[in-house]
Amino acid sequence: MTHIFSTSITPTSHQLIERFGKPEYQGQVIEAWLFDDQEHRLQTEAILLSLGVKAKIRCAYKPLLHFFLEDIDILSNHIKRIEVHYPLHDKSSEKRFLLETYPLSALVGKAKIHFVANPKSMDAYEVILRSSTGIQTQYKVFAPNHLHLDLIGQTHLSPTGWIKVTNAEGKIASNERLVTDYESLFSVGMEAVSKHQWQDREPYFEELNIQIFLPWKEQSLDYNHEVISLSEALHEDFYFSLQEWFKVKAGHLPNDREGQPGQIVPEIQHTEDKNLSIKIETRPYQVQDTEGQQILKTANTPISMKQVEVELGEITGDTFTAKTVTGRTIHARYHKGTDFPVMISGGQHANETTGVVGALRAAQTLNEQGGSHFTISPLENPDGYALHQRLITDNPYHMHHAARYTALGDDLEYRVKGSLFEKEIRHKAREISQAQLHINLHGYPSHEWTRPLSGYVPHGFDMWTIPKGFFLILRHSADEKWSAYAEEFIHLVTLKLIKVPGVLAFNKEQVELYKKHAGETDFRIINSFPCLVSYGKPEDIPIQLITEYPDETLYGDGFITGHNIQTATVLAAYEVHQILSSKE
Repeated sequence: MTHIFSTSITPTSHQLIERFGKPEYQGQVIEAWLFDDQEHRLQTEAILLSLGVKAKIRCAYKPLLHFFLEDIDILSNHIKRIEVHYPLHDKSSEKRFLLETYPLSALVGKAKIHFVANPKSMDAYEVILRSSTGIQTQYKVFAPNHLHLDLIGQTHLSPTGWIKVTNAEGKIASNERLVTDYESLFSVGMEAVSKHQWQDREPYFEELNIQIFLPWKEQSLDYNHEVISLSEALHEDFYFSLQEWFKVKAGHLPNDREGQPGQIVPEIQHTEDKNLSIKIETRPYQVQDTEGQQILKTANTPISMKQVEVELGEITGDTFTAKTVTGRTIHARYHKGTDFPVMISGGQHANETTGVVGALRAAQTLNEQGGSHFTISPLENPDGYALHQRLITDNPYHMHHAARYTALGDDLEYRVKGSLFEKEIRHKAREISQAQLHINLHGYPSHEWTRPLSGYVPHGFDMWTIPKGFFLILRHSADEKWSAYAEEFIHLVTLKLIKVPGVLAFNKEQVELYKKHAGETDFRIINSFPCLVSYGKPEDIPIQLITEYPDETLYGDGFITGHNIQTATVLAAYEVHQILSSKE
């Protein structure tokens, strides 16, 4: 274990009180934009007011959403129509400020809301409210941002703090960026890692642990699983920013998935202490696995690693395995039959957990069918899964993308050189079965995914920042035969999935909300399912069906619904493959 850096930071709100809580500021108006939760911002206003200073402390994160949550009462004011003219900035995506309004349109009741791009503004939303009695009111909502370079030279337009002081004569005395505690914490943490003397080759560590304590509480929103969580957002910012930095250090591109820095683990927790704190250290791998047993069909939380092994043992056939860098075993089974063979897998990205249950349930069903022929590897990334089980102990409703990749820090599907470790399970499955279809079960966030200190929109994952229903990706060989097969295959599979109760309404609601907050879709809708059909890599299996259910952070009935549709998809795809393959 090596200590790299630690410090604590005084909250910016306390600095504001110390700076402005003086007699010379009485009669002036202080406006500030911080990342604090509403409770702490109101406390700061109250303390300053007790010192004779009027202050309004707003939120720098998702400012338009906070404006509606804190300053506008839609129902009491009988608002019938809302127009939001959102800013555009030439250094960011044209969808950037539109995305930041999410999920406002789901929170305004029966009011009709319309979003309009405003090329004349780069830093403020203009809001027009019309009531049922014909009264129209207009507001300007400032969205403080700053343009900056990160440690690898990428340009970002990111939310930031701001301070505006209006003197007693009504003149603006200052109006400038305010570097907040939240931003400083991230900055000093990234700088400490970048200045540490790392060895010359990957992996650089086993676990790089970033332990952070923040004093702010999360705020649940009145729509599905949406929540305002600066803790979760900071986890995402640290994890992916450090991933990018280590990739560039090793000579990769920031968005490459084959970099192997080691396991990066931000652990962000709430504290009652007034200060923010950070401690960064390297640690050895943790190899303790989880136990516990649920009824698989009604499992309402991610199942334990022990149960994965037990359920896999219910499937008859030959066992084959692979090892991870930590020594864990990836267990798989080959069930030989007379049907056309199929590969089934789950848990490639280990924080996507409904696919693990869905793969097992589907394989157990197929196990009882005469002639069935398949391989099943339900948990391809056990190191990531173990980390996910560890992280959800403290923050069960966070996405925890630190558990997405392997303990080496790479995406196993993109591993092409060196020891294959987890990737070997796929090579063995394909060699044993000679399958031409791989059903690969995945998930994605069930609520908004942001990186507020690195441009807000997760770099390289723009498409997955907000939910858009049960999404299917079909990758196929460029050969004309497989291109034709792919189109017929996806059509028939989605026709079968229409019969799953509730899935069409679920897709319709989420896709409509996605369109409002992300603009027009860049994917196809096939039989009411959002789909992306594209060529795979030349070395890939001819047909790979990838499911994407918004399951990260799901529990209870939502989790059950998720693995129900994953199970149904495997069975539908298996059946369609048999039908189409028999035509040849």
